[in-house]
Amino acid sequence: MYVAFDKISDQSRIWLYQADRKLSDRELELVRQELKSFCEGWNVHGNGILTSFEILEDQVIVLAADESQSATSGCSIDSSVRALQRLENLLQINLTDRGKVAFKESGQIRIAPALGIRSKVQEGSIVSDTPVMNPLIQTKADLNSLWIPAAKSWLNKYFPN
Repeated sequence: MYVAFDKISDQSRIWLYQADRKLSDRELELVRQELKSFCEGWNVHGNGILTSFEILEDQVIVLAADESQSATSGCSIDSSVRALQRLENLLQINLTDRGKVAFKESGQIRIAPALGIRSKVQEGSIVSDTPVMNPLIQTKADLNSLWIPAAKSWLNKYFPN
């Protein structure tokens, strides 16, 4: 059952999906329609669950589920991934690849493969205070720490002590 993002509990579980590029206004409208339709029917073992979504900075999709009545299951999570994969196909974007790192450069979100992230540090594209997306957030309340300095993330190992 879909509810507006500002109405869903701060303790709701969230999943982040970062697009590999900014979405156009037309694409954003399509994403909103598709996700609202998905959220209206998202359920856990046949039982409706309060769900919502938000699109941040025209590039980051936050999918939320209030698990206070019923926890999401593998099947329900799989169905959400399929909905995101459908968006990937419709818009020719990359959302579900978990092997990437989002960081900000000159205020813009940049996406880099995790396997090559060390070179971004070495070349100076990512410095200790560069905002990087925090992969550890799990609830809507955690969105307050969505962007953290690179030195306070797992990238810290690439900076001199």
